[in-house]
Amino acid sequence: MRLKGKVAVITGSSRGVGRAVALAYAREGASIVVNYASNKNAAGEVVAAIKEMGGRAIAFRADVAKAAEAEALVQTTIEQFGGLDILVNNAGFSRPAMLLKMSEEQWDQVLDVHLKGTFFCTQFAARHMAQQNRGKIINVTSVAGIVGTVGQINYSAAKGGLISFTKSAARELARFSICINVISLGIVATDMTEKIRTDEKLKEIYMNRILLKRFAQPDDISPAFVFLGSDESSYITGQLLCVDGGYGMI
Repeated sequence: MRLKGKVAVITGSSRGVGRAVALAYAREGASIVVNYASNKNAAGEVVAAIKEMGGRAIAFRADVAKAAEAEALVQTTIEQFGGLDILVNNAGFSRPAMLLKMSEEQWDQVLDVHLKGTFFCTQFAARHMAQQNRGKIINVTSVAGIVGTVGQINYSAAKGGLISFTKSAARELARFSICINVISLGIVATDMTEKIRTDEKLKEIYMNRILLKRFAQPDDISPAFVFLGSDESSYITGQLLCVDGGYGMI
């Protein structure tokens, strides 16, 4: 088991990519904190699945865009499991609109969760990791943050910001032996991408951009998260890893 004895927090892990990462980490021996903002039942199902495989897990509700709730998420993890070794900043959503019609609220909602949420969780987790002189932090960006996308300038801006955030944080946290990296995803089969995958016109457009000519399943991307969370990646920090089927190559 590559993560045996590790404690991991995965934000936004009641469904989609976060759920897949939580289950993959549990299979590798990590104790898991399943974070959710609203879907308590889905989070409970992830916890139950982990316990069924003999793992340890709890669910914790927190809006990571609020400092007090992000701090409580980290503190509860430490109290329940005795420490924190891996943080995956995965929480996020989209509020699509064209640039000329996007509201301030749509902009703020997306930037708050993706950027402010990552900032808060990283700050509180890193304070603990610095004391133990080790830790792994993995941020989740998107091909949208690299090549842009029509109708989601808020999402693209947030995801692009995460790349620079990761590089800056890597420079600051290296002296504490904390490795922080960012994974860029393409079109993964989750609730967020349902319209892209089911609308024939959109499906054709996006499929033509993916070199491997298929959308990713959550289990296609979880091995990258396991690697960056494990001791195998202890000499890797500040890096962008694209797990997107070649989308970012276009």
